[in-house]
Amino acid sequence: MSVEIQGQVAPGFDAVADAFRENFALRGEVGASVCAYLDGERVVDIWAGRADAKTGRAWEADTLSIVFSATKGLAATCLLMLADRGLLDYDRPVADYWPEFANSGKRGITVRELLNHRAGLCAIDQPLRVRELGDRLRASSACENQRPIWPPGTEQGYMAVSFGVFVAELFQRVAGCSIGRFLADEVAKPLAADVYIGLPEAHHERVATLLQVRMRTLLGVIPQIVTGRTTEGRIGRAALNRESPMRRAFGNPSIGRGGLGNFNQRDIWEMELPFANGIASARGLATVYAALANGGSHAGTRLCSPETLEPIYKRQSWAYDRVLHKPLGFSQGFVKEESHLFSPNEESFGHPGMGGALGWADPTRKLAFGYVMNQMDHRLRSPRTLALSHAIYASL
Repeated sequence: MSVEIQGQVAPGFDAVADAFRENFALRGEVGASVCAYLDGERVVDIWAGRADAKTGRAWEADTLSIVFSATKGLAATCLLMLADRGLLDYDRPVADYWPEFANSGKRGITVRELLNHRAGLCAIDQPLRVRELGDRLRASSACENQRPIWPPGTEQGYMAVSFGVFVAELFQRVAGCSIGRFLADEVAKPLAADVYIGLPEAHHERVATLLQVRMRTLLGVIPQIVTGRTTEGRIGRAALNRESPMRRAFGNPSIGRGGLGNFNQRDIWEMELPFANGIASARGLATVYAALANGGSHAGTRLCSPETLEPIYKRQSWAYDRVLHKPLGFSQGFVKEESHLFSPNEESFGHPGMGGALGWADPTRKLAFGYVMNQMDHRLRSPRTLALSHAIYASL
């Protein structure tokens, strides 16, 4: 696919534009944008392609896209700010802030264990639908009644969906407001960053139309499922077992008929689902992470202190994850990845989203970047995302 790239790259960052162009020509990109900051200065800000493949609507500088689990990084940022203000202690039990959480064997689980996916709560067993998560009482009750799958603190299992359900209620209990409201007022507005958990109607027309992975592409994973030699193959094999942590983690709440296509529905955009329905531009994600890459401040806005950020630089949890079937870790809700993927530096952190979206910070290089797109990739770590990440580091 031949496209005209819009925007700018600073001298020395031409490799990023080249990788971006190759994503369209060789890797199936349809519409996307990528933005990067170095030492607080924007060095990459480019976009291209179509925001809607059917209508031909062009991707613009401020086009927004669903970022799926990259939403968790925005949620973790909001929690980090509560900790910086002395309202949240990661090493206190969750039940200190949310007494009913202690039900069903969860009394001793700390905030840190919950956010680092070590609480044994990767699944919610009470049947729910995504749209029912707007009923706070129903959602919190499901969390309170959930029993850990394994002894808390002993193993790591990615809370693909349950993270947002638990975090939404914990945040409300601590802050007295919803996490989406806090993100809008305390992060997005002061940073002038296009990031949302709960999208206002005024921005609906800017959202790109999500394109799901084609069935023929998914069928091509079958040989990998048989051999189990790739991460995608191991995940696919686990999905066939109803009792596997992977199947349970992703299977409830139910998205409903239409699958991921439901994330093109405007009522879903307006909900606050801190695990999946964050909506952002690449520039917006990169701007938030620019603050996290520079000691907690960017362009005169302070999110938190350097001292509050510093513990995230270390891997607080690192394991072969029981849900994602690969080695990775977490620090206070942020992903810590293998060094050959998004960043060669262990201190870096952020969160990817299903399909390819990414927000990332590297405090050792004072580097931050964001990438959003509308054509989803079936692999856990999209080659398009990795090509851009590697090109950014090659340009330093």
